[in-house]
Amino acid sequence: MLLKGLKVVEFATYIAGPGAAGILADWGAEVVKVERPEGDPMRNVFGDAKSALTGNPTFALDNRGKRSVVLDISRPEGREALARLAADADVFLTNVRPAALKRAGLDHETLRAANPRLVYTLITGYGLDGPEAHKPGFDVTAFWSRAGVARMHAPKGQDPFILRTGVGDHVTSLATVSATLAALYERERTGQGRFVQTSLLATGTYVVGSDLAVQLAYGRLVSNRPRSDPFDPLANFYKSRDERWFVLNPRGGASDWPTLAAACGRPDLPQDERFATGRARKDNNKALVAELDAAFAEMDFEEIARRLDEADLVWAPVQTPAEVAADPQAAAAGAWVEVEDGQGGAYRSPAAPALFPGALSSSRPPFPGLGQHTEEVLAELGYSREEIEAICGVAAA
Repeated sequence: MLLKGLKVVEFATYIAGPGAAGILADWGAEVVKVERPEGDPMRNVFGDAKSALTGNPTFALDNRGKRSVVLDISRPEGREALARLAADADVFLTNVRPAALKRAGLDHETLRAANPRLVYTLITGYGLDGPEAHKPGFDVTAFWSRAGVARMHAPKGQDPFILRTGVGDHVTSLATVSATLAALYERERTGQGRFVQTSLLATGTYVVGSDLAVQLAYGRLVSNRPRSDPFDPLANFYKSRDERWFVLNPRGGASDWPTLAAACGRPDLPQDERFATGRARKDNNKALVAELDAAFAEMDFEEIARRLDEADLVWAPVQTPAEVAADPQAAAAGAWVEVEDGQGGAYRSPAAPALFPGALSSSRPPFPGLGQHTEEVLAELGYSREEIEAICGVAAA
């Protein structure tokens, strides 16, 4: 396992923080998830008693293979136990707001004073400075909306729409893993840990950074446009006769245009003066979309796919989640991992998006029950049976 021996203490809830620690766990790190007595709220995401759904695949995705410890941080004993965990760790990862961490004596200055090799990673909504740094943030607020991502994706004149679950969080998880590993690499050279900070807001601005670079340079940016009135009609969505959507994304310049026209059964289109040049195609974009709509509507999807592939054009089907789950190419690309269900079976779950051939197990352990490993982990820290009973509030088994 790549990160075998790396000790990570996660004091985080919801998705961005647990997702980052979950990737580290997938790659072999030993992750102790510290939860308050009420547990991570994501444990209850499918907690509606009226629902026919069973299990909790959303929570399982970010928490498989971890050990769970319950500590009441409102009590001195709980705070002391968490500090002792951090003193024995390589990484302390949290998304608790800094003011609360400071009050509990769990801020980076305090924990790194006790463990100078500690990499202390903090995830926030809006960063650590500025008049609104203290605000709580979720990915739909700080990443999707405040960072401008929602506005850039909604075509001009259309209402903004809600982000799907955890999208901004999981991108922030990836950024957080990268930053944490960079700090660990630095520690290998210097012997010293450091404070690392990521935010949903800064991650969002980087995700749409290609467009924001234009905004910063020129003070303006072209809006997203509807399918019928695209900026480039060749890079657009189209539908087959059997009503399956696909997207075209030709290579730069005009080199793919004659090939695409031939593939859709209209080799005459590049000779039409309305579509002969890039400028002409932009000026007559609605007309060209109509022509391509009509051409592709004459063919079933399988025929379109065959023609586009034979022409070596860049395209992809617009798949439903069910189609993605059944896509053999997604499986071949390493998109899924087998996770033990704790009952002798296993199920598929999304994998962390990197492959290390031969280095990682083909399956992952299940996610832990709330506080499942509290006594075990505290005993490893040197707590006596009586001390564990006092911290847990119950007799140790």
